[in-house]
Amino acid sequence: MKRIVVCADDYNLAPGVSRAIRELIAAGRLNATSVMTLFPGLKEEAASLLATPAPAPLQIGLHLTLSGGFAPLAASPVATPDGKLPSLAELHSPKSHFKLSRDNIAAEIEAQLSAFQEAFGRAPDYVDGHHHCQLVAGIQSIFLETVARRAPGAWVRQCAPARTHTLLTADNKTRFLGLLSVRFRRLARKAGVPVNPSFSGAYDYFGSEKFDDLIPRFINELTDGGVMMCHPGYVDDVLRARDILLAPREAEYFLLASERFPIAMKAAGATLA
Repeated sequence: MKRIVVCADDYNLAPGVSRAIRELIAAGRLNATSVMTLFPGLKEEAASLLATPAPAPLQIGLHLTLSGGFAPLAASPVATPDGKLPSLAELHSPKSHFKLSRDNIAAEIEAQLSAFQEAFGRAPDYVDGHHHCQLVAGIQSIFLETVARRAPGAWVRQCAPARTHTLLTADNKTRFLGLLSVRFRRLARKAGVPVNPSFSGAYDYFGSEKFDDLIPRFINELTDGGVMMCHPGYVDDVLRARDILLAPREAEYFLLASERFPIAMKAAGATLA
């Protein structure tokens, strides 16, 4: 059996998201979740997560957030008129490379790591990024340097499959993240920061492909120790105010909570790491 990590992103984005993730952890459907530290209620949500019974050993990571229009804890990586974090498009724009502030990036990573440490009483098991911010060319190095110093022993998420040549036939989103990850993995090795050996779970949330149909492939293409990203959640008013990803979260939750998920895991010869 290959042992994989099924990770729910965006814990603490909204109460409905956090509750859905805790339910899936308690049901033995997840063994990792990535926590956003920007929002009120972090201390209470952290306590609820730590109190959740987990049949599989649970990893808790920091979901570094450098985009989304939210108020930063310390500083925005790109100067914006209102001082908020840039949009996804702005952060990943090639033009942003020339506008990124190394000092601001370092300060915000430090602040979010400190908020995690205060809420959970320890460093994160791993660090990944909202909108895959850790893979942005101008952020990669300072991200890895800061994680290595502040969370020694933590691994970081790269978003390429085990066999890079498969990117040639992948969808645009998977190919984009995979290509960014090639350099990221090389820098991580140089910095002595571990990365996951393979990754899956990226798809166009508003396209024709559905999570229900994709999950067997996502599990199959992972190697031992690989990470499958997911975004389950219940839609509530807080989520509506903070994010545009709504219905796909509930679709992912119901699939992961159903018997179709363990059936897909068994068919792929996979178990939670």
